[in-house]
Amino acid sequence: MSDLKVLIVDDEPGIRSGISRILRNYRVGYPFLEEDFGFTLTEAETGEIALEILEKQEIDIVLLDNKLPGIEGIDVLEQINKRNYDTAVMMITSYASLELAVTATKRGAYNFVPKPFTPEELRGAIESITKHLFLKRMTKKMSETARQIRFQFLSVLSHELKSPINAIEGYLKIMQEKQAGTSIDDYMHMINRSIERITGMRSLIMDMLDLTRIENGTKSRNLKEVDIIECTKMAISSMEPMAIQKNIKILTDFPASLLLTADSNEVEIIANNLISNAIKYNRDNGTVTISIFTDKTNLNIIVEDTGIGINAEEQEFLFQEFMRIKNKKTQNISGSGLGLSIVKKIIELYNGTITVESQPDVGTKFLVKIPFKAQPV
Repeated sequence: MSDLKVLIVDDEPGIRSGISRILRNYRVGYPFLEEDFGFTLTEAETGEIALEILEKQEIDIVLLDNKLPGIEGIDVLEQINKRNYDTAVMMITSYASLELAVTATKRGAYNFVPKPFTPEELRGAIESITKHLFLKRMTKKMSETARQIRFQFLSVLSHELKSPINAIEGYLKIMQEKQAGTSIDDYMHMINRSIERITGMRSLIMDMLDLTRIENGTKSRNLKEVDIIECTKMAISSMEPMAIQKNIKILTDFPASLLLTADSNEVEIIANNLISNAIKYNRDNGTVTISIFTDKTNLNIIVEDTGIGINAEEQEFLFQEFMRIKNKKTQNISGSGLGLSIVKKIIELYNGTITVESQPDVGTKFLVKIPFKAQPV
């Protein structure tokens, strides 16, 4: 159970003790919360004492009488508002008037309950202010989290785009000033490197668009019976030139055909990413083995390589956005760091899972399981 701290500010001891009795064992809950809210009660007989308590400890709810000796409740409310305490205030007074209610509302009071009130009226008002406070704090927390994620995302994105832009700008300045010679052939290495960096930036942008569309649900999908084997063969075909450069053998173990209700573009993204990673992070003369089969409940796709492997610490963060393994073995391997994150999100659209098994300098195996008979969501 979560406890909310309630400060009762009233100069009448009978009112304070009465409110305490009503709220002591009272609980407020939401159907979607496992725990109800209870209340820890503190009392203050003057506005001055109330402000001292608020200065020293966090108070969630203030029940504030207006007619107090010394500073009045409406002025205590003004101080609470000015000091920006994270608290909700409910005015309780025997001298209710429209003018006072308007002033209290302007100064940030959530509610205005005239005395005398019945236990049911007080409990109802407390339930209302508790739920208001909970939703207000949840909204603030979610906004802060969203802002932090957006800032982190933009920071990483800026870094990922800044590096290739700086490199290309450097190459262009060398060519502009003809520092390496007067023939175009003197600059072919720089031109090729610039094209590679531009290709990498385009890949990053396309991956980001895919990721954004998946996350906000705007990615259009064309769900129909798709031959998983045919999609995989197309991915293998497009990756063969890269495999040939490293003399990597691609071995397959799958049936002639296997149908699944899916979006063919999504299946290709999964296959392309897993197979291209298996080639890029492989050693020269290595192998990539692709196995596809079904059991009683799942379509299973396994892509295994004989490459550089991933240690346990890196595996933990492997499916996060912009996650790239950075060491001497990977420093010349290009990638956006978004591929596996996108793959995971697509697989989750089919209620599936992806896991990884890997050993450094031995190889990596990705295992995809998609419920075979389930409809994609």
